[in-house]
Parts: sequence; C-alpha cells; structure tokens
Amino acid sequence: MDKENKNTYWKDLKEATQTTTKGLGLTWEHFQNSIKSLAKTDKNNSGSASAAQNQSFEEDNISNLGVVTNRYPHEMMPIPDNGRYKLHNEIDDCIVCNKCVEVCPVNCIEIDAIRGTEQVGRASDGSPIRFYAAKFDIDMAKCCFCGLCTVVCPTECLTMTKEFDFSETDISKMNYEFGNLTEEEATQKQKEWDDFQAEKAAQKEAQKLALKVVKKTISLPKIKKGEEVQPTEKKIIKKPAIKVKKIVSQPKAEKSEEKLKDKPKSIKKIVIKPKLKPIKIKIPTSNSSDKNKKTGEKDDE
Repeated sequence: MDKENKNTYWKDLKEATQTTTKGLGLTWEHFQNSIKSLAKTDKNNSGSASAAQNQSFEEDNISNLGVVTNRYPHEMMPIPDNGRYKLHNEIDDCIVCNKCVEVCPVNCIEIDAIRGTEQVGRASDGSPIRFYAAKFDIDMAKCCFCGLCTVVCPTECLTMTKEFDFSETDISKMNYEFGNLTEEEATQKQKEWDDFQAEKAAQKEAQKLALKVVKKTISLPKIKKGEEVQPTEKKIIKKPAIKVKKIVSQPKAEKSEEKLKDKPKSIKKIVIKPKLKPIKIKIPTSNSSDKNKKTGEKDDE
C-alpha cells in the first residue's frame, strides 16, 4: 500500500471510532436519565392515565429528561384547547332548538322533541326551555369533526371535548345518547301534550257555538202572548247625491282656419297657393312710326 492510502485509512478509522464513542456516550446518558424519570413518574402518578395526561413535556422539566417515547395510555402529549374531538351535550342547558340537526352535513345527530304544556325550565344563560329531549343521539361513527354544530348552538351546550381515543370494536357503541326522558316518560309527556291540544280544540269549538247562539237570540226578539207584533222600522240610508255636470256642445266654427287652429299641430294641413305674377309685354313703338312715315312719303310722291 502507498503511504498516502495508509494515512487516509488510519485517519478514517480514527474518525469512525471517535463518532461511535460519542454516540454511545449520548445513548448511555439518555438511558440513565430515562430510568430516573420513569422511576419518578411511577412514584408520583402511580401509573394512572389521568395524572400522567396532565404532565408537561417541556425540556425544562427534569422529570421528563431522556424520555424518547410516551408510555401510552399512561403518558400522553398535551391536547390543544381548540381541538375537535368527541362531541358532548350538556342536556340541562339544551333548549332542543334543532339547529345542530339542520346544520350537520352528515346527519349524525337525531332529536325527538316533545312540547311541554308549560315551561319546562331555564338554561344556565336564562333561555326558557319549552321542549323535552326524548331522544338526542350523536353517532360519532358518522361525525366528520367539522364543529358546525357547536358554532350554531345558542346556549353553547354542545361542545367538543379533548377525548380523542374512543375507538370501539362494535360500531353500534359509537352512538351516544343524551336524552333526558325514558321511554315511559316520553309516552306520558306526549299523551299530556295531545290531551292539551284536544282541550284547546274543544274550547275553540265551544266558543264558536256560543257565538252562533248569541247571534240567533239577538236577531229573534221574545214575543209575549196577547201582544201585537209591531213591524220593525226600516232604517232609511241616505245615499250621497252625485251632481252630474252637463256637457255643453260648442258651436261649430264657420271658417276652416279656426278648425285648423283648434287642431293640434300634427293634424294641421298647410295649403300653399302659388301666386302668379302678370307678364308685361313691351311693344316697340319707334319702328312702327318710322314705317308709317316712309309709307306716307311714298304716297305723296
């Protein structure tokens, strides 16, 4: 081997050993720190997922030095506040307005509302509640996590929580129920509302019949025996007199020029008569007198 090749070989070998020793040293340091941090987390949190979830994974925190991976579900990364995850409905504040159902693009929310005969209650913001939520189901298997339902909710009872791990082996378990009535209570409340509506309709019909009877009694006066029936006086309604103005015929104009003046300009006919100038014929007098003189002289001779 040449000297130059030998030098480069030993030089490369030296660099390789230096880099490997440095990398192994860093690995050993991280390994020791991770063992210390894991021991501290086990003592403080006792492996509970709720306590480990609240951990902060910042570099300044000594307890988390050397942690390369999280021990899920005992350790979790911090979840942002504006994250869109599992939907939750605070049914006590829900006024059952049906806006979330109308705005949902995938129809993952189903509501069956029953009207109460009286005011059911009030929400936390003071809004009156007049409906019962017999059914308020949210199918998270259909949800596209758009967050539109939380935006239109007037009482802000429908929110998205930080719970993101709600996977199930059975897809039917992804349907979450938030209704505030059981099946028996729902049927009872529906019956109460139907009876209330029937009573209202009966009252309206009774009022109509009463009005008809009152009209009949007013139109037919009571007549006692032996009394003569006097004819009812007819009220004479005076109609307002309408004065009709007579149209006076205007005298016809004798001259055609007056007719043309009365007519609009568009109807007027302009007649132009040509004026003929007299032609004057001049008769020469000097020539005729000379001829007469010559003829007279000839006669004298």
